[in-house]
Amino acid sequence: MSWDQDLFKKTLDFAAKAHGPQVIPGSGAPYVVHLVKVATEVLRAADGTFEVDFSMQCALLHDCVEDAGVQLPTLTAEFGARVAAGVSALSKNEALPKAEQMEDSLRRIQAQPREVWLVKLADRITNLEPAPPHWSAEKRAKYRVEAQQIYDALAPAHAGLASRLRAKLSSYA
Repeated sequence: MSWDQDLFKKTLDFAAKAHGPQVIPGSGAPYVVHLVKVATEVLRAADGTFEVDFSMQCALLHDCVEDAGVQLPTLTAEFGARVAAGVSALSKNEALPKAEQMEDSLRRIQAQPREVWLVKLADRITNLEPAPPHWSAEKRAKYRVEAQQIYDALAPAHAGLASRLRAKLSSYA
């Protein structure tokens, strides 16, 4: 596996600045920790069958639009149209009713290269760590259903990531 460490650092620096003082809900850890965990899942899955640098960039930037307010033209200028399109697909369309957002996002992800699919799998693997303590049982159950939707839609993208997500689903309470 080969990946560009300088590109990783450039992308990580941008994402860290974009998310600033944002923290992971329920843990208080800097948000950048989540982004690095997602990128680590992607890097761990690197098996020579996908473009690692592109997938890693999308992993580090995947929440910049949705959670940090970065505009797509800024991402395009900084990282190119391909990365911006991947991040856009990974961002929920908040103009839609909440009940339709995941299905819409999954359709847009499926229209992207396989590398973007891997990011969504890696993101949900990371997000299936123990839920914040303030989440109700109902919210945790809905989150698990969403994770199953992601698995069903994107599992064909990578056997290793699909297996990890399936294992997380099995143990998520």
